[in-house]
Amino acid sequence: MDTMEPHGHGMAADNAEQRINRTELAIERTEEMVAENIALASRIRTARRLVGVPDRLVKIDPPRTN
Repeated sequence: MDTMEPHGHGMAADNAEQRINRTELAIERTEEMVAENIALASRIRTARRLVGVPDRLVKIDPPRTN
C-alpha cells in the first residue's frame, strides 16, 4: 500500500520542510541579534573612549597654575 501523496510529499517531507522553515527563521533572528550586539558593542566602546577624553586632554595640556 502506497501512503505517499500524489506530489511525492509524505508526512515526513512536510515535517522536514517545517523544520527547515523554522531553522531558517531562527537563523534570521540570530543574524539580527548578532548585528544588534555588534552595534551595541561599538556604542559601548565609543562611550568608554569618550569618558577618558577629559583625562587625556589634561595630560596633553595641563591647566596653568599662577
